[in-house]
Amino acid sequence: MAHRIITQVVFTGARVVGRAFAEAYKQASASQKYAAAAQNGSASNSLSSSGLTLEEACKILNVSPPKAGEANLGVVHERFKRLFDMNDPKKGGSFYLQSKVLRARERIEMESHRLAKQAKDAAP
Repeated sequence: MAHRIITQVVFTGARVVGRAFAEAYKQASASQKYAAAAQNGSASNSLSSSGLTLEEACKILNVSPPKAGEANLGVVHERFKRLFDMNDPKKGGSFYLQSKVLRARERIEMESHRLAKQAKDAAP
């Protein structure tokens, strides 16, 4: 009688552990596929070291995204300077907003340089 109970407990435990292992493997596989897809995503939609997408950066500075390596960096710098000075904490502004403006400028410049390099490499 005792051996039947022990056998039943062992089989039930093995079945539970097997199901848990299979579920964990499925989740790890899905996570790996998601990470690979995110890493291979387009640069314009991906987050960069600035933590902003290109679209967000353009909205913050109210400029159009750079196209074919050409961006009006003069307009970007002009709007950056105005918004950065406007949000100076010493003048009652917000350090958080000032940081967002700075990161937006960096993201647009980074994308502009990347596109310019791509265009230069593609040209014969």
